Amino acid sequence: MIQFEELRLELLSHEESLKNLKDAMKIEELERDIAELEEKTADESFWGDLENSQKVLKKISAMKNKVAAYNDLNASFEDMLTMIELSDEEGDLDMLEECQTGVKDFEAQLEKLTLSTLLSGEYDSKNAILTFHAGAGGTEAQDWNEMLVRMYTRWGEQHDYKVSTLDFLDGDEAGLKSATLLVEGENAYGFLKSEMGVHRLVRVSPFDSSGRRHTSFASLEVMPEIDDSIEVEISPDDLKVDAYRASGAGGQKVNKTSSAIRITHLPTGIVVSCQVERSQHQNREVAMRMLKSKLIEIKEREHLDKIEDIKGDQKEIGWGSQIRSYVFMPYTLAKDHRTGFEVGNIQAVMDGELDGFINAYLKQNASKE
Repeated sequence: MIQFEELRLELLSHEESLKNLKDAMKIEELERDIAELEEKTADESFWGDLENSQKVLKKISAMKNKVAAYNDLNASFEDMLTMIELSDEEGDLDMLEECQTGVKDFEAQLEKLTLSTLLSGEYDSKNAILTFHAGAGGTEAQDWNEMLVRMYTRWGEQHDYKVSTLDFLDGDEAGLKSATLLVEGENAYGFLKSEMGVHRLVRVSPFDSSGRRHTSFASLEVMPEIDDSIEVEISPDDLKVDAYRASGAGGQKVNKTSSAIRITHLPTGIVVSCQVERSQHQNREVAMRMLKSKLIEIKEREHLDKIEDIKGDQKEIGWGSQIRSYVFMPYTLAKDHRTGFEVGNIQAVMDGELDGFINAYLKQNASKE
């Protein structure tokens, strides 16, 4: 039947891309490395250094996940091809919709894995720390800031990332003055680094009784979470540490002690804070990881050799012209000003449908290299 034959040809048109993806992901090399590392774990001396053994096990797990992702995709290709051919032989049109959905799912997964091969940066595989700041404009900007926090939380959840709040500061009447999220999962930073910059909102403000149109701004900083495997030299003399009461809902234990921590890096003026952990010690640990991540991110962006080369006047980086506009009135449109990619369904975007923007950015950057 012609419908199934067209679908079969569409699926087969991706066969070469699937083979190229295997080479790009270095699947055979990964399988060899996994075998070698697993052989080392069988040695009794391997478990003598617990810290190193944990790092090796984590590395094995990450490599296995990559191999499994490709093998699952390859199996999906074979299964869909078989299903289409059997349905065609039996002339079962009731299976057509299921086959069409399966091909679309395969194509989406193929593109996702292909894009992941573009994430070759040193920290692309890391978790991501997102820091949101409301721009000038009071309640309107603070409400927009909270909308962005929700948007990226939804995006993370849709991609099976773990999203948690590290810090927040409520707005005066509504919304958030600032917030920090941790997005945990493979390649979180690689995908989200494209979202760093100023985001612009145009809408009729729900806080304006005259029903006038307002333009609001909020900025997003994106940093890789730096773990203990990466050495970052920070002198204790360069730190100013303050404890304060967290700003959760009234009456909760979080408010009864000064467990929240704010750390200022004196040479640069960079400030990080954490208030969501139960103890001051835990909050300090998280805040220090955030500070290290921020220093590393600036160092990489500015192509500096040492952390010490970071100057204080760079702490405002990220508040330049907007990277994207979200228009709710008089029409609906979300447009990225760097790539030209745009979406008319603004509600879908606000519900976390950001892959089109992220993919367009990654492809544009890859073409420049």
